[in-house]
Amino acid sequence: MSKIILIILLALAAIQVIKPLGWPGLKKRSDAWKLVIGAIAVTLAAVILSALFQTV
Repeated sequence: MSKIILIILLALAAIQVIKPLGWPGLKKRSDAWKLVIGAIAVTLAAVILSALFQTV
């Protein structure tokens, strides 16, 4: 599930660089870094949660 979210967020970041989405906080092309940070945060949270709930 986290891989799907990661791919979606990175695709949105690529689109943001080509043509800004116009969403609140994403008005300029240079705002693509916000989407990349979100993708990294989602991936990090998924790794931490999977490590917490891993059975031994």
